[in-house]
Amino acid sequence: QVQLVESGGGLVQAGGSLRLSCAASGRTFSNDAMGWFRQAPGKEREFVAAASRSGGSTALADSVKGRFTISRDNGKNTVYLQMNSLVPEDTAVYYCAAKSSYYTDSYYVSSDDYDRWGQGTQVTVSS
Repeated sequence: QVQLVESGGGLVQAGGSLRLSCAASGRTFSNDAMGWFRQAPGKEREFVAAASRSGGSTALADSVKGRFTISRDNGKNTVYLQMNSLVPEDTAVYYCAAKSSYYTDSYYVSSDDYDRWGQGTQVTVSS
């Protein structure tokens, strides 16, 4: 069974940066499309970023375009979320998710598509 372990969260001032990592184990990482989602207190979980199996196709939520980047290293079984120019509205628990995908260049933006989730890492942005 695949395990996903997020790291890199923390407290940062507005305008700062963080890089989240998600280390995967338990099945062939390069067969999984990967995604990042977040959930703020009192709000529903929302899509942040997604990457195809190869990492060649990616997607970002409109709210983070130009500030966040998703990437993956299949040799290290890890997906990353680089977050720059953070704002207080980015405060949330960030979750990594994996989906076994037949298609090499497809990414997925719906949480319903993913079958494995990490435990989440807290990101807090102070004003």
